[in-house]
Amino acid sequence: MTNIYSSASEMADSLAKKEYSSVELTQQHLDRIADVDGKVSAFLHVDAEGALTQAAAVDAKRVRGEKLSPLAGVPLALKDILAQKGIPTTAGSKILEGWRPPYDSTVVTKLKEAGVVILGKTNMDEFAMGSSTENSAYGTTQNPWDLSRTPGGSSGGSAAAVAAFEAPLAIGTDTGGSIRQPAALTGIVGVKPTYGGVSRYGVVAYSSSLDQVGPFGRTVLDAALLHEVIAGHDERDSTSINAPIPQVVAAAKRLDVKGMKIGVIKELSGPGFQAGVSQRISESLELLVAAGAEIVEVSCPSFEFALAAYYLIAPSEASSNLARFDSMRYGLRVGDDGSKGAEEVMSITREAGFGKEVKRRIILGTYALSSGYYDAYYGSAQKVRTLVKQDFEKAFGQADVLVSPVTPTTAFKIGEKSEDPVAMYLSDIATIPVNMAGIGGMSLPVGLADEDGLPVGLQIMAPVMQDDRFYRVGGTLEAALLSKWGKPLLANIPELGGVA
Repeated sequence: MTNIYSSASEMADSLAKKEYSSVELTQQHLDRIADVDGKVSAFLHVDAEGALTQAAAVDAKRVRGEKLSPLAGVPLALKDILAQKGIPTTAGSKILEGWRPPYDSTVVTKLKEAGVVILGKTNMDEFAMGSSTENSAYGTTQNPWDLSRTPGGSSGGSAAAVAAFEAPLAIGTDTGGSIRQPAALTGIVGVKPTYGGVSRYGVVAYSSSLDQVGPFGRTVLDAALLHEVIAGHDERDSTSINAPIPQVVAAAKRLDVKGMKIGVIKELSGPGFQAGVSQRISESLELLVAAGAEIVEVSCPSFEFALAAYYLIAPSEASSNLARFDSMRYGLRVGDDGSKGAEEVMSITREAGFGKEVKRRIILGTYALSSGYYDAYYGSAQKVRTLVKQDFEKAFGQADVLVSPVTPTTAFKIGEKSEDPVAMYLSDIATIPVNMAGIGGMSLPVGLADEDGLPVGLQIMAPVMQDDRFYRVGGTLEAALLSKWGKPLLANIPELGGVA
């Protein structure tokens, strides 16, 4: 019998033992999506026929005795920002409604080569601009723990799909926390790899110097297995790092932190963080000490300015990247009745196709890059970015990994922050520095807050191309937490927030 509530690694083991087929496993997930996604709204497009065809191909290879990857036959949900040939790819925007790419992104190519079964495309904040998945042109995704709350964003659809047992694995992108924050708010594992560690070819760009593709899973090992599938150098991505892939699967299985130094970032704790969040983080550090790690405090004073700098750099790059959506080459075209010139058609199309948050960031970015303001705004923000990198380098001189809460609070109510952009932006205060420096980070679920019974995430950070370090620490802490709890955190979902 298949079991959609198990981990991806457990499913992979069962498939390898031929306890059930990939077609059976895939069909059970498709049935689950049909049953619950009307309430969760994690998916924008379900490719049932394509998924079953992929699954059947894996089963046939297994019958023939062909060598398969560890995740062959395991289903996955794909964020709708990655190009998949012939499958609708909207980036959550009306301006790309109906667009079907003629090619696969590098990550999709790697998934297909590994035999991972792609179930469909998940909802997201438009062009990855948001922290709640409320900015999608196609509706809001709900948090499976409480359907009145956001699952985070911008990869909220992918995170919700994993937490709601609609898919054991998912792919997201992280520009300022868009994998780690929704992972924390939905009680799953999410990883933002080192910038350049996973190809961005075929990913609809938001902020090119910050965007990074990464995995979601229910366990640290799940995330590690998927990380190794999608990672690696790609000549089609000029920012791709030509270096060996960190051995993250081996690190996730090591379960040993003896002698490691864990750095607690002073600036990412204390006032402003929910009491229940701080309590679970403190308890997690105690477990790491019991496992043989040493806790040290580190200071990163430039982090005070990272949020402001990010919201100059990211919108500036977005204003440039989104200029390609001009109604002339692909996507939406409005007002082309023969009576208007190209410039007017472009203006009407962009007005109709872009949402409020995207327009806000384009305007902000265009202003920051304008003549007379470039040095004062964008140039100054890049100087802050340098300071953030220097603070990380100093901190890693004192510790093997750094830790902090992923978010200041647990999942907030849908609509609670949608009319206050600054309040929404503040939810990424702990995750943004990682993107600014280009290092990697993991969100690991460490319990439920006492105030509301909602998930809390611990952020574990490591130096560039040392992603194996946070898998090692995360795997060890996860094992200690599981021993303490007696069951996985997701087993505590109250009837999936009324979904089941």
